[in-house]
Amino acid sequence: MSRRDAVLARPDRSTPPARTRRTGRVPVALLLPAALGLLFLVLPLAGLLVRTPWSTLPQRLTEPGVLTALRLSVQAATLATLLCLVLGVPLAWMLARVDFPGRRVVRALVTVPLVLPPVVGGVALLLVFGRQGILGGWLDSTLGVTLPFTTTGVVLAEAFVAMPFLVVAVEGALRGADVRYEEAAATLGAGRWTTFTHITLPLVAPGIAAGAVLCWARALGEFGATITFAGNFPGRTQTMPLAVYLALETDLEAAIVLSLVLLTVSVVILASLRDRWLSSR
Repeated sequence: MSRRDAVLARPDRSTPPARTRRTGRVPVALLLPAALGLLFLVLPLAGLLVRTPWSTLPQRLTEPGVLTALRLSVQAATLATLLCLVLGVPLAWMLARVDFPGRRVVRALVTVPLVLPPVVGGVALLLVFGRQGILGGWLDSTLGVTLPFTTTGVVLAEAFVAMPFLVVAVEGALRGADVRYEEAAATLGAGRWTTFTHITLPLVAPGIAAGAVLCWARALGEFGATITFAGNFPGRTQTMPLAVYLALETDLEAAIVLSLVLLTVSVVILASLRDRWLSSR
């Protein structure tokens, strides 16, 4: 083979690979369970929409209890997300950039809240930050700070269950970022902090944004750890999921309206993030 033929036969790496062709005929053995799975996931949501009291929806959304729970949920989820950003971004950077003994164990511990029952997380928070807890007793006796059954407790509970979403997203973005820019900045004399703030953070900004949105959405829908660690006090610790739980015992339509609000927020967030993920891929 001549040199010209070898060059022509060599694959062109500059052109992106073609998309996988989708088959036009779907096997019935796959189509039937796929349709059943879709119905299983969609029918409960459709039932919520069917049973929604649309005629009284504006009035119910403006009720004082609903607005108070919604405001507290948004504030607590936002504060929890800010806390997760302050603590989670450096943690994700350490897991992605620093090679230290036991990194796999640390990564596993960071992701434990993803699979841990939220109620267990609330019990664990009580054992640490409660008045008789490992740190809570010292905080109460020394600083006079009580965390359980307070709004601050809501923020801590939501941050505990939501931080892994941020860490996983940011770590993935850091691993996918081109380290040559950081190496070039170090070669030009930039310090580690300057490289991190001026090079690394802008490179992974989309991943941080996606992780923060996921973190906020998870915090907004948190129930188990919140009710266990912070309680269910209207105006102080009663978030939207807790209000749904309480309304379900007395007023079904109010519970449906509150559930519809949470469903709408979740669908909007996930739909927007899915477009971002697909475009990045």
